[in-house]
Amino acid sequence: MTHALVTGATGFIGTHLVRDLMRRGHDVTCLVREHSDRSQLEAFHPRFAVGDVSDRNSIHRALDGVDVVYHLAGVTKCLRTKDYAKVNEQGVANVAACCSEIDRAPILTVVSSLAAAGPSLGDQPRSEAEACKPVSDYGRSKLAGERAAMRFAGEVPTTIVRPPIVLGQGDPNGLEMFKTIAKFGFHLAPGFDEDRVSVIHAEDLAKALILASSRGLRVTTNPDDAQGVYFATDEENPTYAELGRMIGRTLGRYHAWVIRSPKSAVWAIAAVNELVSQIVRRPHVLNWDKAREATAGSWTCTAAALNRDTGFTPDYSLQQRLAQTTQWYVQQGWLQAPRQMQPAWKKRHPTVS
Repeated sequence: MTHALVTGATGFIGTHLVRDLMRRGHDVTCLVREHSDRSQLEAFHPRFAVGDVSDRNSIHRALDGVDVVYHLAGVTKCLRTKDYAKVNEQGVANVAACCSEIDRAPILTVVSSLAAAGPSLGDQPRSEAEACKPVSDYGRSKLAGERAAMRFAGEVPTTIVRPPIVLGQGDPNGLEMFKTIAKFGFHLAPGFDEDRVSVIHAEDLAKALILASSRGLRVTTNPDDAQGVYFATDEENPTYAELGRMIGRTLGRYHAWVIRSPKSAVWAIAAVNELVSQIVRRPHVLNWDKAREATAGSWTCTAAALNRDTGFTPDYSLQQRLAQTTQWYVQQGWLQAPRQMQPAWKKRHPTVS
């Protein structure tokens, strides 16, 4: 039986990964902060180790008897640029360093982001061999985290996985896009170009992480070497407008309007959110940094390398995964299906976990 340590386990993706690992019969320890909400994990009965990726002593204690480490802990939004580095770079360095100090180092799987590579170049989805050109502070911090892990690659067998947009049950950030379509029947698309996006469902990402850990190649200490670095994505790559229409169909909004806003409007909204965030001392999901990403063009990638090396493919189509996500939101009371569509919607959507 494999004993896995998961950092960032209480997060949206971490919860899906822990559940998948437990269902596969793995022994799982979750590194959690003392006051973290563990309610979504307790049903799976993992072990809990209190600590933080900034505290090497707690990492060392959590690594006792561990064969595999899944490092998911990270921040996607913050008030100060330097706060990204504290977790997304130094946190990775701490975990990798602690792994290197064990006689038999565990396999380390680091969850990075498509943001570390940057937007697509032209019409072709990004591959791992292309030079990284992040456009946001978040993306630069995730790339720095990758580099930190590579510095220990001589002692720690390490694989890096870069997901794009992640949607699925339990995602509070993705909920806002679903809400707008459900309540008002329209979808906001930034800009007037047909920018495309890559998407993966959290359950498929959990599967990809487990396959990458068990079958994937390992990175080298050369930061320009793409070996052991993988994109994990569904291969459909819809335009942002098409993604909204696909979500609309899961809600019975078969003719959801797509309202295109100039990219200047994205910057204006981000500016307001940034000001409010500084006042209330709580970062907003659409801040200056996310505006850089939202206005940078298409964000697409291919999972061809991951498929080649591990056999990964998503279990369901993107349309099916969006329907599953919508269904969960409605059943949990996070989202209300349009009243006129509720009888037909309930008939089409049986209960999901």
